[in-house]
Amino acid sequence: MKKMINEFKEFISRGNVMDLAVGVIVGGAFSSIVTSLVNNILMPIVGLLLGGKDFSGLSITIKDARIAYGAFIQSIIDFLIVAACIFAVVKFVNRLTEAAKKKLEKEEKKEEETKKAEDIALLEEIRDLLKKQNKTK
Repeated sequence: MKKMINEFKEFISRGNVMDLAVGVIVGGAFSSIVTSLVNNILMPIVGLLLGGKDFSGLSITIKDARIAYGAFIQSIIDFLIVAACIFAVVKFVNRLTEAAKKKLEKEEKKEEETKKAEDIALLEEIRDLLKKQNKTK
């Protein structure tokens, strides 16, 4: 039992678990923003395009069952907007990451070239000293 508790503590203290928790919290907050965007801005526009109908109120009643397909379509639109926003954020972060990676590679290559130049200069100096030493003998 103690081993399992220690493993759980180790699991919880990992950075990626904390990152996941932060992501879930931020995602929940972001979801409410997107839901507000869809409900208060986009859906009234879609309703106007459909002839002034309240889109979220669209439904079909079969016997005693009310099928609210307008709310379902609204949920699909919510999902698509959230997915598009996440896609845009991921693309932006990937671009930043790629740019940083290229800059780092460029700096490393420059350092490597500088080191090679220093090594060559040192080898040339040794060669010249050996030539000088051989001439004096």
